[in-house]
Amino acid sequence: MTMETPLHRVRHYGSAHDGTGHFWRERLSGAANAILVVCLVGVTLTLVHAPYGQAAAIVGSPIVAALLVLFFVAVAVHMRLGMESIIEDYVHGEGLKVVLLGASTLFSIAVAAVAIFAVAKLAFGGP
Repeated sequence: MTMETPLHRVRHYGSAHDGTGHFWRERLSGAANAILVVCLVGVTLTLVHAPYGQAAAIVGSPIVAALLVLFFVAVAVHMRLGMESIIEDYVHGEGLKVVLLGASTLFSIAVAAVAIFAVAKLAFGGP
């Protein structure tokens, strides 16, 4: 028989005190995505019947290119945060959890990097 209280036995299994910060990062990235999607839908609607050269010039303009880059970064951050929540909640093996969190982070970085490269290529004069 132990003299420990139930609280003392589980104290080191308690909250990591990171939930609130994670919650707000998810909400802020989601709000940024919503605002940027509205802006980019407007840009997309102007490009519906534009020829390729004109569309590339509009997408490559500094303001639209900056909006696209901000959008891709916000989406990648939001994607990583969402996958982190899912992996931490539903994957129970610690080794697999670490591998999946690392893969999710690398995938998010790769998606953002490819998208930013495509916008930079258009913005700096590539076809």
